[in-house]
Amino acid sequence: MTTSNQGGMVMILRTRIFDLYHEKYADLSELAQAMGVHPSQIYRVRQGMRPINEKFIIGAVKAFPGYKLDDLFYVVRRSG
Repeated sequence: MTTSNQGGMVMILRTRIFDLYHEKYADLSELAQAMGVHPSQIYRVRQGMRPINEKFIIGAVKAFPGYKLDDLFYVVRRSG
């Protein structure tokens, strides 16, 4: 999750990879390996304890080559 405040509007970057990974990977550790990130980063992003960063986004694109960026990530807007 990444947040940005745009004129009173908070924008949060979310991911769909946790809904999709079951199709291709046995578990989150296997997903982390495919993404080239440490498994703890996967778990922390899933729990909302760590924001989505560039390395996570690039890794997700590598792990899910058949998906567009919009399929893997989306933005939630909330008034702040």
